[in-house]
Amino acid sequence: MNKKRLAILSISLVLCIIIIDQVIKVVVKTNMHLYEHIRVTDWFYIAFTENRGMAFGMQLFKDTPFENVGKMGLTIFRIIAAFFIIYYIRQQIRKGASTGYIVLLSMVLAGDIGNVIDCMFYGQVFSESLPYPSSAPSTFVPFGEGYDAFMMGRVVDMFYFPLVEWNMPYIPLLSWIPGFPAVGEHCVFFNAIFNFADASISVSMILLILFYRKHIMEIGKKDDEVPLSQTSSSTE
Repeated sequence: MNKKRLAILSISLVLCIIIIDQVIKVVVKTNMHLYEHIRVTDWFYIAFTENRGMAFGMQLFKDTPFENVGKMGLTIFRIIAAFFIIYYIRQQIRKGASTGYIVLLSMVLAGDIGNVIDCMFYGQVFSESLPYPSSAPSTFVPFGEGYDAFMMGRVVDMFYFPLVEWNMPYIPLLSWIPGFPAVGEHCVFFNAIFNFADASISVSMILLILFYRKHIMEIGKKDDEVPLSQTSSSTE
């Protein structure tokens, strides 16, 4: 694929993922109460949650005085990362990188931007989401009249896959470990709740590690140290 078409493909993919991600988030946020669950199958739920931080519902400095600082710092980091990825993709297209590599990098970029939009603007344009029956679902409000300050919005998550559930049996060799589930405690394998942007980042990162390790290891090296032709062994 020539460079112009590869650039168009990258931009189109990024825009497509961002639009899908934002449409899903807006539909969930404006039609569901916070913590509401909709059963699709026994192993798949639409479970509306919000978080102030990282992917899969993780948060920095949760319930501490540094929570807002961590939130702001993470948002700034994501913005910087987005600009770096854009620059890197541009450079790789110029060097003639493979289509697969550019597609996966574009998926990482799109996922990052998707969550940045939540952080930057959702607190400004939405009313606060509350659990049922406290109020109706969240609605759009005039810009600046939302539930939180600029760059302090919460990331909307909704995909929940409780693939395997069980009650913890007594295991003598493991029960002494701090934090290990207590006997009889209900456990769920893969209890994270995530969004489309998180999925885009995770899937692309796994594929990058599996198929483009050499490319990743050469990030930051000078062009004259390792020419791209020596690492571009993947097919289009």
